[in-house]
Amino acid sequence: MKILMVCLGNICRSPLAQGILESKSSKLIVDSAGTANYHTGKSPDFRSVNIAKKYNIDINNQIARQFSSLDFEKFDKIYAMDNDNYSKIISLAKNQSEINKVELILNEIFPKEFQSVPDPYYGGKDGFQNIYDLLNSACDKIIEKYEIR
Repeated sequence: MKILMVCLGNICRSPLAQGILESKSSKLIVDSAGTANYHTGKSPDFRSVNIAKKYNIDINNQIARQFSSLDFEKFDKIYAMDNDNYSKIISLAKNQSEINKVELILNEIFPKEFQSVPDPYYGGKDGFQNIYDLLNSACDKIIEKYEIR
């Protein structure tokens, strides 16, 4: 199964989500992207790198890229980190099948509540711990849902 994690710039939330999910299953192909091209070609934010490292997850080799409509063909499931990015992703979908691939990641732990993973960029150090905890719980549910170990 191929899963794509998507946030705005692909340097904070989605690279961390990718790293967490990869650390939980070697059977998955996981990637991340951003809906904007602000940070294309750059490494994850050092605070995401540091919180990942705290849990023995290495995201240093990830490189930010922009989401493309071709990602609908490449991935089985696309997880948006927030409602704005969810809207941007589905606006690029060509059909209902592509729209059906997209879900808010926090719906895995808070079904049908449509909550967003807060953007930690300006949220200080605790913001990164908070998103790690949320994403870790959501990734546990993804593993359970697809029975991937």
